[in-house]
Amino acid sequence: MTLQATDAGRAAEVAAKLRLLRDALAQGAGGGHAGAIRLRGADWFAWATAGADASPLLAADANGAELLVTADEACVLADAVEAERLRGAGLPDGFSFHIAPWAEPELHDRYVLGTAGAGIVLSDRPQRDEAALPHNLRLRRTVLTPDEQERLRLLGLDAAAAVGDALRAARPGWTEHALAAAAAEAMMRRGIQPALVLAAGARRLPLQRRPAPTAEPLGSRALLAVSARRHGLHANLARCVSFGPLPDDLRAQHQELLQVEATGLDAVRPGQSLAAVIHALDAAYRHADRTDAIQAWHQGGPTGYLPYEMLASPSTATGIETGMAFAFAPGLPGIAVQDTFLLGAGGLDNLTVDPAWPSKTVGGRVRPLWLEAAP
Repeated sequence: MTLQATDAGRAAEVAAKLRLLRDALAQGAGGGHAGAIRLRGADWFAWATAGADASPLLAADANGAELLVTADEACVLADAVEAERLRGAGLPDGFSFHIAPWAEPELHDRYVLGTAGAGIVLSDRPQRDEAALPHNLRLRRTVLTPDEQERLRLLGLDAAAAVGDALRAARPGWTEHALAAAAAEAMMRRGIQPALVLAAGARRLPLQRRPAPTAEPLGSRALLAVSARRHGLHANLARCVSFGPLPDDLRAQHQELLQVEATGLDAVRPGQSLAAVIHALDAAYRHADRTDAIQAWHQGGPTGYLPYEMLASPSTATGIETGMAFAFAPGLPGIAVQDTFLLGAGGLDNLTVDPAWPSKTVGGRVRPLWLEAAP
């Protein structure tokens, strides 16, 4: 999917986001006058430009180009190479450029200070005398516009198909590196950046909740988990494959985990806090006699322009709103389940369903089972 193919409302989306940024300018910082906003992160760049990519480096959170927003200007700070790339890579109209030689980035700093005048510079990644963006602006970013929701919906479908392709092609003799490479290739073919690819074979599956792939063979089963990025948005999902019939104990534990997850997802409702979801998951783990399971690893949270816009914890008071996307990640040793959901007027909508993947309905939602492939 290209941005140009769904670009009817993009100019309006950018205009609305610039209004939010300028509202933040008008509010100032700590009672002081704010003269400019400097957005260094690739996440904020993509948000403000309705999906333009500030950084070709998959592992970088701030690189390539920045945005400067004042009361009357929206300007890209870049060197000549990055400016040329962005002009041809879907940057919407309405942005000017301040181009400095790559070896003289201090010229951007001078330009920012000059445009801010005597005002404070607000930034998503503040440096020196800059101030942080207001908290309410960060929260507004987590509520996706209709166009953002559609971009995430299309990304979710493609990401699920890519993960399915990789696991259906996998064989017990593959290394974890080979499985991760197959997933990355399947995502890149669909115009998706593999922001994160985790893979584990049978030996490491029960040992690590965040398994960076190694040269170890998969063996009898494997996990693949990804964070897929396109137009700045992320879709997160995890799937498991068993080469041969799944052992009965793992099948029972997977069903147990799906019931835990269902309890947590039931708590995702407008007006609830993220803490309420974590408390619901904790209660479900305890009901399943998994008293300490929630302590083993974080349980995920809202997603969007970062894999997790924030991690939900028992004390996260942030309220849940319609239009937010979520990727909760409950797990048990050797078993994981994750999809990306959008909270709409009718409840949670699973954006990462693969119709070809084995599934069952739990709590009124289609949930993934293990793929049982030929050994």
